[in-house]
Amino acid sequence: MLGIIGFATIITIVVLLLKGKVSPIIALVLVPILGALIAGFNFSEIGIFFNEGIDRVINVVIMFIFAILYFGIMQDAGLFDPLINKMITLSKGNVVAITVGTVTIAAIAHLDGSGASTFLITIPALLPLYKRLQMSPYLLLLLVGTSASILNMLPWAGPLGRTAATLEIAPTDLWRPLIPLQIIAFILLVGMAVILGLREKKRIMKRSSVENTECTTEDIAETPSDIHQPVARKNTFWLNILLTLGMIGMLVWGIIPAGFIFMIALSIALLLNYPKVNDQINRIKAHAPNAMLMASIILAAGSFLGILSGTGMLDSIATNMVTILPTGIIPYLHLIIGIFGVPFELILNTDAYYFALLPVAEQIVTSYGVDSYSAAYAMIIGNIIGTFVSPFAPALWLALGLAGCEMGKHIRYSLVWVWGFSLMLLASAILIGVISI
Repeated sequence: MLGIIGFATIITIVVLLLKGKVSPIIALVLVPILGALIAGFNFSEIGIFFNEGIDRVINVVIMFIFAILYFGIMQDAGLFDPLINKMITLSKGNVVAITVGTVTIAAIAHLDGSGASTFLITIPALLPLYKRLQMSPYLLLLLVGTSASILNMLPWAGPLGRTAATLEIAPTDLWRPLIPLQIIAFILLVGMAVILGLREKKRIMKRSSVENTECTTEDIAETPSDIHQPVARKNTFWLNILLTLGMIGMLVWGIIPAGFIFMIALSIALLLNYPKVNDQINRIKAHAPNAMLMASIILAAGSFLGILSGTGMLDSIATNMVTILPTGIIPYLHLIIGIFGVPFELILNTDAYYFALLPVAEQIVTSYGVDSYSAAYAMIIGNIIGTFVSPFAPALWLALGLAGCEMGKHIRYSLVWVWGFSLMLLASAILIGVISI
């Protein structure tokens, strides 16, 4: 019953997010509470689960608030203008060239294996370019997220580390056979970026032809207040560059918490670019609403994760999925789970998938003569590409806030492409012998 209630809870939240019937905060807070009460837990226990969930995301929330403020200040100060202008010059405004460049930049940025830092580096820098060329921010999220997912196969990234811990093997031993597959995956992703770029180019041209009307007086009647008018500071450009590079270096080094790094960087950025107190306050006021809105959603997501994990619903879903399957398909269970790995990201978090579902499935299929490595690779490859379409990924909520996007729209935009890419990668792994049938 616990697994059924958990599954119903997750499906309800996903449907509500996809249809946009309620705000994410309402769905993420009220639905899990109702599910926990139906499962027989009292409010005291639910409160404990809530605290555990908040503890898991609080560092992301702190980092998110100050990161949004910092990159907002940098954008106001004109830090990204030369990059945008240079990319437009090199690509000559070619949408396809920009989509290919996006996946390359994201792959480099994700070498540290951290989704949060990848989104923090790529989205604030590329989003203004996408907006200037009228490209969809959801396309940016899809390309950056898929590129980061390929690099998530590195041994110091989360999925391989969890798998290695589950199977009690070295992460580097697990990673080496995946190196050729990562190369193939990046080539495939460049091809997908070209296809998506061509599609986006057609969309922009069609939209431009429809909206090719002159601006009327009503269109410019409302002038934004001084609070929301960015003021470029060209004389501090190189100081901002050094500050941002230093901040990224500290994020990679990891000697102090990321949230603290952004606090320090924001304080220095305000002093450098806006010496007057009123200007500093106005810049914070201009960017605070977006930061606080998404911070509240991340906290709601923490409550959601805490309740579903604390009640045991996630673990129960994972184990029940394996036990109810027909006997005839059990020897191919790892392949079946791999094929549906991306949809599983919508109902299981990473810990439940790798610490609950994977070990149970691996034990079952190996008893039928399936190689342990092959079983693990099928489940990893099938699932890992869907990491950043899952509402369970805290880094994705960060990315959505940075891009000004909604979870439901992102899932609708990206799910089919991500799942299709995952299946192509799974087929490639079988062809080159990483996965044996």
